[in-house]
Amino acid sequence: MTRTETGNVLAKSLNLPLPTEGIQLLIRASDSALVVIDMQERLVPAMQAPARTLKNAKLLLQAAAACDVPCILTEQYPKGLGRTMPDLIAAAGSSPVIEKIHFSCLEENAFHQTFTALNRKQVVLAGMEAHICVVQTAMSLVEAGHEVFVVTDATASRSHESEQASITRLSASGIGIVTTEMAVFEWLGRANTDAFKSLLPLIKQ
Repeated sequence: MTRTETGNVLAKSLNLPLPTEGIQLLIRASDSALVVIDMQERLVPAMQAPARTLKNAKLLLQAAAACDVPCILTEQYPKGLGRTMPDLIAAAGSSPVIEKIHFSCLEENAFHQTFTALNRKQVVLAGMEAHICVVQTAMSLVEAGHEVFVVTDATASRSHESEQASITRLSASGIGIVTTEMAVFEWLGRANTDAFKSLLPLIKQ
């Protein structure tokens, strides 16, 4: 029995939809990019659990750097909403920060060009607001043929109801719902590497 056939038997036994051939179920560092959406000075404090969201977004950026995952950060109308939080700018290193006015990042020409040049099939999304820019960006990326994963503990909205609605809609659309540690450990793939050793103390904080 092939691996695909084994997966199909397991899916049927658990009453799950059959996996689509050619779709990767794990997040691979070599195939993915990280996009951190609109985590800005005047937005973050208004969100649910802002400290948690900021901490996890920072860890994602640090893990992406250790695993050679390219990153893009965005800012929605920074004149009014402020710049990206300083901790994230520091963790992002030389990653581009792109200003936008569209809610979907992919609709912004500068983002579209920068992202396309990365040539990555998978996209890991974090940021805010979950039910607006994160959802619209995720949907646009899926429509464009990408595999999308939204990191729920590194995304936020102003209300709990909006966060829950976004997760429900994303999941129903076939978008992967993951946590920060799920993304980080899938990027790492195995222990006993330099990246694993450098990230472990940060994960345990």
